[in-house]
Amino acid sequence: MTALPLLLLDVDGPLNPYAAVPQEQPPGYRTHHLRPDFWLTRFPGRAGEEVEPLRLWLNPDHGPELLSLPFELVWATTWQEDANTWIAPLLGLPGLPYVRWPRMHQDEPDGLHWKTRVLVDWAAGRPFVWVDDELGPQDTEWIAANHPGPAATFRINPRIGLRTEDFATLRAWARAELGIGA
Repeated sequence: MTALPLLLLDVDGPLNPYAAVPQEQPPGYRTHHLRPDFWLTRFPGRAGEEVEPLRLWLNPDHGPELLSLPFELVWATTWQEDANTWIAPLLGLPGLPYVRWPRMHQDEPDGLHWKTRVLVDWAAGRPFVWVDDELGPQDTEWIAANHPGPAATFRINPRIGLRTEDFATLRAWARAELGIGA
């Protein structure tokens, strides 16, 4: 059996619409206040003060929707392994493979997103769709020129997050590009 294409999934933006107006929680989303290790390290607070938790909005319907897609799900997020500890259980997802970043948030000389080259290397020629809120046309062009298999980028508005029609688009790509899925 042929391996499924990869769905390289960012958390903040696609699953957590962090840029939505704070008083207007998107419909279907639930509020979570978390203190993951990376958050405590990044914002340690002053001695004796408790660190303000990170507010996330997550839609519990996204877990079953993601699992129904004809893709192998992979975390492509700065959360790295913390996504399995903090995000997956809230969405009803199993532990997923994740991309370990050698460096994060560095400037790239040619304007690419700092994840782009790493994701293409990580995919190792396998078909993939990268879902993120920060990618641009230069990333799509670079991937097309440097990845030997079918690949697509799918930019998600960080004010809205993934929507029902986005899942339909992902299914349609798998069907059109690879002939898989219903």
